[in-house]
Amino acid sequence: MAMELRQSVKMSQQLRMTPQLQQAIKLLQLSRMELIAEVRQEMVENPVLEEIPEPYESEGPAEREPERREELAEVRADERDMGEVDWEAYAEKFGGSDGPTNHYKGMRGEDLPGLEQTLSTSESLVDHLMEQLRLAELAPEDEYVGALLIGNLDEAGFLSAVSLEEIAEDAGTSVDRVEGILTLIQTFDPVGVAARDLRECLLIQARREHPDFGLLHAMIEEHIPDLERKSYGKIARAQGVDLDDVIAAAKALSHFEPRPGRAYSDDEPRYITPDIYIRKLDGEWVPVLNEDGLPRLRISNFYKKELARKKEEGERDEVKDYIQDKLRGALWLIRSIEQRQNTIVKVTESIIKFQRDFFEKGVEHLKPLVLRDVAEDIGMHESTVSRVTSAKYVHTPRGVFELKYFFNSSITNLGGDDLASEAVKAKIRDIVAHEDPKKPLSDARIVELLKEEEIDIARRTVAKYREMMGILSSSKRKQLF
Repeated sequence: MAMELRQSVKMSQQLRMTPQLQQAIKLLQLSRMELIAEVRQEMVENPVLEEIPEPYESEGPAEREPERREELAEVRADERDMGEVDWEAYAEKFGGSDGPTNHYKGMRGEDLPGLEQTLSTSESLVDHLMEQLRLAELAPEDEYVGALLIGNLDEAGFLSAVSLEEIAEDAGTSVDRVEGILTLIQTFDPVGVAARDLRECLLIQARREHPDFGLLHAMIEEHIPDLERKSYGKIARAQGVDLDDVIAAAKALSHFEPRPGRAYSDDEPRYITPDIYIRKLDGEWVPVLNEDGLPRLRISNFYKKELARKKEEGERDEVKDYIQDKLRGALWLIRSIEQRQNTIVKVTESIIKFQRDFFEKGVEHLKPLVLRDVAEDIGMHESTVSRVTSAKYVHTPRGVFELKYFFNSSITNLGGDDLASEAVKAKIRDIVAHEDPKKPLSDARIVELLKEEEIDIARRTVAKYREMMGILSSSKRKQLF
């Protein structure tokens, strides 16, 4: 069979993502803090970008919005109306100072505090324990074993990741010697540290705080599962004591710390800054972008004039090409940020339209909503709405919520109306909040109470929602003291 070469022409359509489109999508899915970091990085890498200085102070997002719209209009006009930066005045004011300003003015450089003296650090659990280990004045080989033990503690202060045999092998010593050093470390502050499990942790605290409370010790050693379930009657029968004695021991136990290293954890609190505010103005709910901290960008007139001069010269050179490339990238970034902000506003306006009852009456009136509803309403793709609502937060009179919070599956009540799953969760949370803590409601009873409000859901659904909200079962919610 003969083989031959042929040429053919074929037409096809392909969707290719340009770098500009990729940048726009990337900015769209960034959180607010990530966007600020991205813009700051772009300003470092692109000299054509510069930040517009803040001309106002103590103004809220609503007051800044008109001015922000004017700035975006200037970008669309290719920055024709921007004022030129006075570089000579800038250098004279900020570049030629011989010394520091403010309250350090007049001090010599060597008199100023060093950077490390202006920083504050919190003591870690390892540092705290190592200091006590050094004060114990052990032999070098024992101090080394102690350092190994301390270094293997987890954030909660437990020695759970390695065995004493492994420590002994690493230190080249006996298990008995390691156990002796461990016993010493368990006398250190915080009380209960270096335990191998919860039972040992609580026992260390019980022996330190209540050395003669035999019932408490026995309850910790033998009845941890019963204590978790608050089965105090079962413990009383097993120990042959009165229920009141068990309750008294459980009350003492409630003051113990199950995670001794908690106080030295370096986990910083996570602060949420909303991307957008929803406020009621003239009877209407209005979204207002939060522009605080986000640099307002413009194209540098210095480079624009330099590019114009290069064009007048009519010669192609590397400098001209460099400025042109950076100018193009700067304009795309500014427009991508504008598109991102406008999309967030559009999505929020649509959410307000669908969830107006939530803003007027509260979470119990949250309606079922899916991404497709908003996408069709604003004429965008579902994936775009998904990116916009991820890691974006909105400040409302009802609290701060992630935009995804307003999208819920539906549950049909006995009257045939649809309820949002979050609204049902809110009702369960309210029922539990108003129960008698000494006689907490079972899931079955919660089902009955929901039926009285024409909400018919299964007991397992109540249990699932309760667990999602971090609400314990009725047996664990019961309080006897």
